[in-house]
Amino acid sequence: MTNGTPKVELRGVKKRFGNKVVLDGVDLKIDAGQSLVVIGGSGTGKSVMIKCVLGILRPDAGQIFVDGEEVTKLRGRARDAYLKKFGMLFQGAALFDSLRVWENVAFGLIQGRGMDRKQAKDIAIEKLAKVGLSADVAMLSPSELSGGMQKRVGLARAIASDPHIIFFDEPTTGLDPIMADVINDLIVSTVERMGVTTLSITHDMASARKIADKIAMLYKGKIIWDGPTEHIDSSGNAFVDQFIHGRADGPIKMEVRA
Repeated sequence: MTNGTPKVELRGVKKRFGNKVVLDGVDLKIDAGQSLVVIGGSGTGKSVMIKCVLGILRPDAGQIFVDGEEVTKLRGRARDAYLKKFGMLFQGAALFDSLRVWENVAFGLIQGRGMDRKQAKDIAIEKLAKVGLSADVAMLSPSELSGGMQKRVGLARAIASDPHIIFFDEPTTGLDPIMADVINDLIVSTVERMGVTTLSITHDMASARKIADKIAMLYKGKIIWDGPTEHIDSSGNAFVDQFIHGRADGPIKMEVRA
């Protein structure tokens, strides 16, 4: 990290849809090489926050900086160049059923960077090997893979272009506890090997504890606590304490229709 500049920084980011306020002044910093996990319940705005960083959604207010550059108003070629810094593991892997595994991994290289198919295939097979999948898997279709294998393919796609920053969107959703732990270990080893900065969103505390250097909690559109992972159990925040222990009783009230 140069001169203490965060790799990613959100300052007062706000986003609403109609009358619904989703982000209400989010302040967050991620240092270079850091693995930050944002926790929070469903519908709290975690995915919206990531979409704002990627420029898929434009914040209504606030600023987003990456490597010290304000990025919320980038357009055209400048935005295309900016997006090349990122890789993403989508919730549920989000593979294209009509493409073979290697074509899924190489999709961004071919479609986004204009790389020829042979070179892209070689890179895809190399990245598949890094997530523990053999070359013969490259020729399969996603429907022939287990949920855990699909997650591995999704991770291979996320690292295919050697990004500086990787986003993980609910990386263990839909997996049994053992496979979820395998994926968590794979994420940790991949991040350490590549030296990248990561932002993950999840409500799975086992995953958060495993992959995070730092944890932040998003609640009602604001970051209400952040700190080192080892401090999460002594946060002193009643909202955080209720969430990490999965208790129905506490300041977080679930809306249940009769």
